[in-house]
Amino acid sequence: MRQKLVRVLGGVAALALAVGGAAACKSDSGSEASGDACGFKIVFFGALTGSDAALGINENNGVKLALDKYNKENKDCEVTLLPLDSQGSPDQAPQLAQRAIEDEKVLGVVGPAFSGESEAANPLFSEAGLVHISASATRPSLSEQGWKTFFRSVGNDNAQGPAAAKYIKDEMKADKVFVIDDQSAYGAGLADEVKKALGSAVIGTDKVQGGGKQTEFSGTVTKVKSSGATAIFFGGYYTEGGLIRKALTNAGVTATLIGADGMKDPAFIDGASDAAAEGTIFTCPCLPPAEVKGTFAADYKAMYGTDPGTYSDNAFDAANILLAGIKDGKNTRADMLAFVKGYTGEGVVGSYKFTDTGELDPSAVQIWAYKVEKGQIVPVKRVPLT
Repeated sequence: MRQKLVRVLGGVAALALAVGGAAACKSDSGSEASGDACGFKIVFFGALTGSDAALGINENNGVKLALDKYNKENKDCEVTLLPLDSQGSPDQAPQLAQRAIEDEKVLGVVGPAFSGESEAANPLFSEAGLVHISASATRPSLSEQGWKTFFRSVGNDNAQGPAAAKYIKDEMKADKVFVIDDQSAYGAGLADEVKKALGSAVIGTDKVQGGGKQTEFSGTVTKVKSSGATAIFFGGYYTEGGLIRKALTNAGVTATLIGADGMKDPAFIDGASDAAAEGTIFTCPCLPPAEVKGTFAADYKAMYGTDPGTYSDNAFDAANILLAGIKDGKNTRADMLAFVKGYTGEGVVGSYKFTDTGELDPSAVQIWAYKVEKGQIVPVKRVPLT
């Protein structure tokens, strides 16, 4: 997701347990038995603080849940989580990537979470041979750079952008659309896909600053109001999205705001207010809770006291793929990379198999539309991709 941009043991055991042959080893870090060492780590790489931290926290929680389940069943050889807080900033990404690379016990990474930080970190991971599976970085060009270690457990914006445009045209019947983006790798890239698919229905565009750098949007509101748009698409994150919706409503603009996965978070409603947020639409290559398999949602709520957030389940699945490799005795980065490349299995989100460029197999990608109703984000329908 973004410049930063934001499932399986237990009830669905096929993902992490389908691969047999656990490495025989002792619990103390660094000790060895039968040639296999314990004390391995996987990394979560994403924003845990900052303006878009909710998206990173969602994913980190999913990864922690996967490790909690794994370690309870493998107490003789536990795996440790190393969280790396990028604050969603590409500027911080290289040094964090280097930290993961230099830790010899790290066998894989869940992340980076956002597209911008992925652009900064992925070349380093590729050079080091450290496999990484992003649960949310959706910019299509990430898989076009030749990075040999890059995978994602989520569909990209080549699917989400056209799906958002299709919903705007077919379901909302909007023929006058104003498109705004936050100039991030994620937001601008997604907005471009939406504009391409909407064609002549786009009657105006504008750019704002993301990452908490802009809080006043009167200029954008004036442009939207004068355009006569009946729908507004925003490519960006919930912080700016909520403030834009609030400013539009305060100015008397009733046109529906449509966002995507970067906006699909309760923090959007907090920023906009319940009244202003009402009716906002989000698209997301993520499943409604009722569509998620197994006991994931119940286990997550039992552990954290809240329902899973956007991409918690995709991150859970990504972590379990790495854990399945460790369970199978893949204790070098080269072996783990080969394992992920050839992986086929079931997660709580669905089936996992990767293309040669690290993309989730297109047949497994689903795009859903969600809507804000009475202060809650609720699923509306699955959006056909064709």
